[in-house]
Amino acid sequence: MKFRRFILVINNLVICTVFFCMWGSPLIIQSQGAEIVDRIVAVVNEDIITLSELSRSIKPYEDKIHSLGYPEEKERRMLFKVREGVLNQLIDKKIEDQQIKRSNIEISEEQIDQAIERIKEKNYFTDEDLRLALAKDGLTIEAYRDKIKEEILRTRLVNFEVRSKIVITEEDIAAYYENHLDTYGGKQKYHLRHILIRIPGFADENKKLEIRAKIDEILKELKAGQSFETMAKNYSESSTAAEGGDLGLFELDSLSPQLQKAIKGMKSGEFTPVLETDQGYQIFFLQEILKTSGKSLEDVSPEIQRILYEENSEKKYKEWIEGLRKQSVIKIIQ
Repeated sequence: MKFRRFILVINNLVICTVFFCMWGSPLIIQSQGAEIVDRIVAVVNEDIITLSELSRSIKPYEDKIHSLGYPEEKERRMLFKVREGVLNQLIDKKIEDQQIKRSNIEISEEQIDQAIERIKEKNYFTDEDLRLALAKDGLTIEAYRDKIKEEILRTRLVNFEVRSKIVITEEDIAAYYENHLDTYGGKQKYHLRHILIRIPGFADENKKLEIRAKIDEILKELKAGQSFETMAKNYSESSTAAEGGDLGLFELDSLSPQLQKAIKGMKSGEFTPVLETDQGYQIFFLQEILKTSGKSLEDVSPEIQRILYEENSEKKYKEWIEGLRKQSVIKIIQ
């Protein structure tokens, strides 16, 4: 019945066209002797989406995929997925446009002018600069005004239907803070020294055993109480030897997985067993663990509120548009 009411408002030629396209046949429109072939790819309540409209929306993605030189089969699959995604976006836009009409949301020409002036100011554009930039994208200023109008209307609709109903409480902010202490809390840094005994690339097994025995002896002296800094100066083959093997401060996740595992749980003043690494045999000394000051909940509350607001906006929008889709009559014609 909705479809019948829809076709009464358009001319006889298109009445015939829409009727046949509902069954997948081409839409053929005569214009001054020329024949343009098109067809409907989706019906959304009282509105239609044509193949030409879909093709225009897909073209930038299509050009990008073509330029990447994928095998034909992979390219075809990718284009199909893009087509499906873009068509769903167009359906959502049709639903939003219909909702805008139902909600009587309007915008004046003056408000469109103001929006365009803000865009020009932000990009340091004169009116001529803007028109030239639009022309490069195949747009006229009139088409651009229509686009800006659509964007503002949809933004107002979403603000009214979704964003205005989102409430972020202090409890929400505090919970987010506690769950993200790795971001906002203080971070531990590890002050490390090391002793390195290199293994030459040409070393055979006997030579490796000899080098291993040397660093095992160093480890034995460290366990006996010798100063790590002194032992590093005397025996290390690292460029840091003169500084007692001082490597500096590191966050745990910046270290190699092997070293992370070795120092995790260690206390200041302890050293690792001998580690066989890409550079050679090494012993690491944890001189101290420093904790940097974190950000207080009060300091980061505005930031967390923005994050939660955006996350909730995205989630609520998806729920809202999905609800509208369920209430709509949608027919997709592949």
